[in-house]
Amino acid sequence: MDVSLWLLAELAALGLCAGFLAGLLGIGGGMLMVPFLTMILSGRGVGADMAVKMAIATSMATILFTSLSSVRAHHRRGAVRWEIVRGIAPGIVLGGLLAGAGAFAVLKGHTLALVFGLFVAFSATQMLQGKKPAASRQMPGWGGQTAAGTGIGFISGLVGAGGGFISVPFMTWCNVPIHHAVATSAALGFPIALANTVGYIVGGWNLPPGVPGTLGYLYLPALAVIASCSVLMAPLGARTAHAMNVAQLKRAFAVLLYALAAYMLWKAWAG
Repeated sequence: MDVSLWLLAELAALGLCAGFLAGLLGIGGGMLMVPFLTMILSGRGVGADMAVKMAIATSMATILFTSLSSVRAHHRRGAVRWEIVRGIAPGIVLGGLLAGAGAFAVLKGHTLALVFGLFVAFSATQMLQGKKPAASRQMPGWGGQTAAGTGIGFISGLVGAGGGFISVPFMTWCNVPIHHAVATSAALGFPIALANTVGYIVGGWNLPPGVPGTLGYLYLPALAVIASCSVLMAPLGARTAHAMNVAQLKRAFAVLLYALAAYMLWKAWAG
């Protein structure tokens, strides 16, 4: 599969959009990248099952770079709840390693697409319902945060997202303000991406060399282009997020999630 100028343009555009949305919504950009990378890889002759897996793994690896750029912009505004990051991150690393090096290699691509679509649709519904959590509800203690982090890391590893589609609704359910939840989710994207990327490389180490430029399940040309472009746009997305009110931010989050869920559920059905 040659890396043509048209492919580079597609990947650059994807990186710019993903970076902006990473800063805007704290989602790491994975929920945008996975469907579009799947389309790009499928259109260039990669089998459907492998295209989904490569898209998920490559998307997750780009979040290593996007999250750093995004969280830096949010941190300058004092929006990152670092005590939550410290509480959830150990579980995230555990869950990410379990998913990336274990379950990811075993499950079929269409199963991963189905899991992705269902969880994203669920998250969108939770956002749109706008139910106010009980005023007394707070973030759980260390054990609860570790358990939540393990679940976030594991599910994120299966679908190639930075965890924001779970962590943002979870934190807002625990009465963390939406702007703080988005910023904190951006910070959580780095340990999620690191643990899962290591898992994808280990889990796909012995794959037959079917596509040039791969490392495990990672497609390195896409990783390089998307990461380079996304880090440029993440700070702009973060500034835009802080200029929006809560209702606008939640609606934008939900609409994006529904669109991406629909595509991945279609991929699961077609698979």
